[in-house]
Amino acid sequence: MSIWKTPATLEELQSLRKGTLVEHLDIRFTEIGPDYLRASMPVDHRTHQTMGLLHGGASVALAETVGSIAANMCVDGEYYMCLGQEINANHLRPVRSGRVTATARPIHLGSRSHVWHIEIHDERERLVCISRLTMVVLERKAQAAAG
Repeated sequence: MSIWKTPATLEELQSLRKGTLVEHLDIRFTEIGPDYLRASMPVDHRTHQTMGLLHGGASVALAETVGSIAANMCVDGEYYMCLGQEINANHLRPVRSGRVTATARPIHLGSRSHVWHIEIHDERERLVCISRLTMVVLERKAQAAAG
């Protein structure tokens, strides 16, 4: 059974990238499953730290991107939106090149908050990073009145 309340196609998700950090880092959405969203990112000059390894901040950007988009697909987008509230990450293995792939799965889908588990693997399927993302669920009308 699918968890998505605002389903999207990969093409629709790709169109959200334009003019954002997601586009700059070349994060690409690659798979939508019944209870997960997957995206990949290159490990290259855009995502390296000074020692030529994948930057931890780039891994966190990938994790937050895939988790945030997934969370927003789990609510009725006409009435609600999800925004990142907290993220943590454990960097487990260095990566020098290739692409890494992040898979976001929900731990908790509540009416006011979501918690997502994101795993990032390298091209050899080795675990590179694990992350937990907490999202707040806001009513769109309440957000418009506050702004």
